[in-house]
Amino acid sequence: MRLFLLLSFTAFMLLEAYMFTDKTDKHALLEFKSKVSEGGRSVLSSWNNSYHLCSWTWVECGRKHKRVIGLDLGGLQLGGTISPSIGNLSFLVSLNLENNSFGGTIPQEVGNLFRIQHLLLSLNFLEGEIPKSLYNCSRLFEFELFSNSLTQDVPSELGTLTKLAYVELGKNNLKGKLPVSLGNLTSLKYLSFSSNNITGGIPNDISRLTQVLYLDLSMNHFSGVFPPGVYNLSLLESFNIFGNGFSGSLRPDFGNLLPNIRELYVGSNHLTGLIPTTLPNISNLQMLGMDSNSLTGSIPSSFGNLQYLQTLELNNNSLGSYSAGDLDFLGALTNCTQLDVLTVSENVLGGILPPSIANMSIYVTELSLGWNFISGSIPHDIGNIIDLQTLLLANNLLTGGLPASLGKLSDLGLLSVFSNRMSGEIPFSIGNITRLINLYLDNNSFEGTIPPSLGNCSYMLRLRMDHNKLTGTIPREIMQISPLVFLTMSNNSLAGSLPKDVGRLEHLGTLSVAYNKLSGKLPETLGKCLSMEQLQLQGNFFDGTIPDINGLVGVKEVDFSNNNLSGSLPRYFANFNSLENLNLSINNFEGKVPTEGKFKNATIVSVFGNKNLCGGVLELKLSPCFSQELEKGAKHSSISKKVVIGVSIGGSILMLLFIASVSLCWFRKRKKNKTNAATLSTFGTFHEQISYGDLRNATDGFSSSNLIGSGSFGTVFKALLPAQNKVVAVKVLNMQRRGAMKSFMAECESLKDVRHRNLVKLLTACSSIDYHGNQFRALIYEFMPYGSVDMWLHPEEVEAFHRPSRILTLLERLHIAIDVASVLDYLHVHCHEAITHCDLKPSNVLLDNDLTAHVSDFGLARILLKFDQEYFLNQLSSAGVRGTIGYAAPEYGIGGQISTHGDVYSFGILVLEMFSGKRPTNEVFGENFTLCSYIKSALPERVLEVADECILQNGLRIGFPTAKCLTLILEVGLRCCEESPMSRLAMSEAVKELISIREIFFRSRRRAGR
Repeated sequence: MRLFLLLSFTAFMLLEAYMFTDKTDKHALLEFKSKVSEGGRSVLSSWNNSYHLCSWTWVECGRKHKRVIGLDLGGLQLGGTISPSIGNLSFLVSLNLENNSFGGTIPQEVGNLFRIQHLLLSLNFLEGEIPKSLYNCSRLFEFELFSNSLTQDVPSELGTLTKLAYVELGKNNLKGKLPVSLGNLTSLKYLSFSSNNITGGIPNDISRLTQVLYLDLSMNHFSGVFPPGVYNLSLLESFNIFGNGFSGSLRPDFGNLLPNIRELYVGSNHLTGLIPTTLPNISNLQMLGMDSNSLTGSIPSSFGNLQYLQTLELNNNSLGSYSAGDLDFLGALTNCTQLDVLTVSENVLGGILPPSIANMSIYVTELSLGWNFISGSIPHDIGNIIDLQTLLLANNLLTGGLPASLGKLSDLGLLSVFSNRMSGEIPFSIGNITRLINLYLDNNSFEGTIPPSLGNCSYMLRLRMDHNKLTGTIPREIMQISPLVFLTMSNNSLAGSLPKDVGRLEHLGTLSVAYNKLSGKLPETLGKCLSMEQLQLQGNFFDGTIPDINGLVGVKEVDFSNNNLSGSLPRYFANFNSLENLNLSINNFEGKVPTEGKFKNATIVSVFGNKNLCGGVLELKLSPCFSQELEKGAKHSSISKKVVIGVSIGGSILMLLFIASVSLCWFRKRKKNKTNAATLSTFGTFHEQISYGDLRNATDGFSSSNLIGSGSFGTVFKALLPAQNKVVAVKVLNMQRRGAMKSFMAECESLKDVRHRNLVKLLTACSSIDYHGNQFRALIYEFMPYGSVDMWLHPEEVEAFHRPSRILTLLERLHIAIDVASVLDYLHVHCHEAITHCDLKPSNVLLDNDLTAHVSDFGLARILLKFDQEYFLNQLSSAGVRGTIGYAAPEYGIGGQISTHGDVYSFGILVLEMFSGKRPTNEVFGENFTLCSYIKSALPERVLEVADECILQNGLRIGFPTAKCLTLILEVGLRCCEESPMSRLAMSEAVKELISIREIFFRSRRRAGR
């Protein structure tokens, strides 16, 4: 009986193999073809009735039964969908549709292919889910769906396919958690779920995959501690969990548990702790990526024992201790003769850059040590690393010059040394780096001329040389680098003209040559830079008219301010739809300002400091244009000539009598009249009139219950103006105090025409007589509900009901410092006339609801262009104090002239106080021991000892980024407090450095998941 059944089954199988070929496989393939798009080509032209099925291209049949066992259509640029008929190819062993453009879903009928062993569907546009019917494919050995658009959970049925050895499901949109059933795939050698949206932890059952060699779980949303099950995978050669949310630390014996690892990528997680000292015991280790975590401690010098090491990525951690010895590992790595990539940027590595790095493997292509605290100079023999393509040393403390041997690095594409303390001339040999793409030399002290040899770098895209001490002219050769998209040379001492060849830079998006000594006419060819988005030419001596640049329709920022340009304003600016900032201030432009298009928006257009401009929108506050009235008067001039002569003579006599009488009064009441005239001219800019009675009622008779604070020249009250239903701050001047009127006028004069988001807005003023017949002067400001920075820094000195409910965080203090620096930069450089505040201190920095800082109290301010002998003899208040003790610049104490450098000093003290919590007048300071010397002696190793304890207690862990950010911020403060005025930072530099520090902080916070 059994023999009969066996023979019957064999006969049935033979019958199926030979009798139903055309009815099954041929029909299935033709149905499959009908759903396929061949893109106008005849890829499947042989699939027809003229040829035998097994003669069709891309089709493989079995030798005995002539049934289809293989279908290889990979890489044929096919489209369409996968027909469900594919499930009828019941003898199919291998199906390859990868690297095509198939869309739609994977048909559930694929589960009918019970003989299938190789299912390759990668690099298509398949959607939906992985078919649960695959559990029928018990012989499946290789399953690849890489780079599709699958969106559902990973089915638990996948865990039933116990013969699976290769699973590639990376680069989809799979979600949910990994099924525990994956632990059943004990034959797996390759498993990848990279670049999906999978969440949760790694199942402990992963420890059962003891045969796995390759495990890639990168770029998902996994969380939890580092998966302990991985430590059981002793055969593992490649392990990648980059870009997830794993936390915890690596076991110290990691290297002993996974001795076969060749590639280990655990970057962009939340790992903490030390680098396991056993890692260098893995003798075959080739690739090690631990970047973007929160690792601490030192970098083991024993990495130098890894003779096969090719990549070491440790950037974006907290490795190092700001001190000597942190870079010892660099000398050891010279033994790694196959090293290709070394990145340790954005750590806290200190010490001197060792000359031994020039002895590293000649195969090193990337060397990244930026954003640390490394000092010393670049070794002269750095050119020995002849394969170097990336050299990143930016944001360190490096000194010295650029070695001439850099010219030997012909493959170098990125050279970045910005924000160091380097000096000397830029070597001519840098032009030998003909493949250079990005050159960043900004924020150093490089001097001398720009080498024309840079014109040989014909692949250059970005060239940054701003904020140095460069002199000479801009070489024409640079204008011949046609690929350039970014060129900045601002804040140097470059002279001569802007080369006419600038028009050859047709791809240039940013051009900044601001704050140099350039002169001459702007070249007409500027209009050919059609890709321009930022054009910054301010702070030079350019003259003549603006050339025709109406073709720059994509430009976002145009700044021609602080030059000697003349002529009328081009009307085409009105039609620049992308324009966000147009600054034409402080020039010699004349004529009518347009009112259409972009000129309607006074917030993006600035034209002050051009005496001969008129018209424009009201917000620009320009004089009206009278050209039509003048023309009309000219037509009637001939008719009324005699009348005019008679009237003129009579008018002249009357004018002489009037002047004589006024002169007598002026000599008697000079001071009073002078004050009133100035006051009236100032009040002309205000929109509201307010009386003494209004202010008295609004403050309940200047009641102490509404008292906010008091100063040298007056008292500040909180007031509610009923007519406007608005809460304001009223500063009432003490007119009995000598110098009060001068303070009142200084504040009005300083603030009447300035506009900045970080200035306390002066709403109006009151010049009146009180009910007792005394002079009354008051200034009305917008109310700042969160008080002054001083009360936030020193709450113990404030009455209980005024104390802040919490403390300022490190980031909030940094925001405030940037706000204050920004407004000082505006006052010093970007105003129509440079203004010095002269009394910057925490009590004069006020905070609004969003803790945005607003600088106030301009009672001692001075407009520098109006200085004359009288100003120098009587510069400030009658007390002769130039600011406040502790915050005033030291040169003021010995009779030095007022300058913007004095404000910079005060700002530096403000920064040091904000982040140390100590006033400069603290009783611990005296004689040569000052707040500056106290901070300077602690940096960088003991920065946390001098930091305000409130910052460290406010949820930030001690370490990176707190220590690093504090060090960098306090260094900015110290550089602003230099004894010599000329050695202090410019406020523009301070703003830029503080913003850079904030970016470091944000990157670190994002990395830490805070």
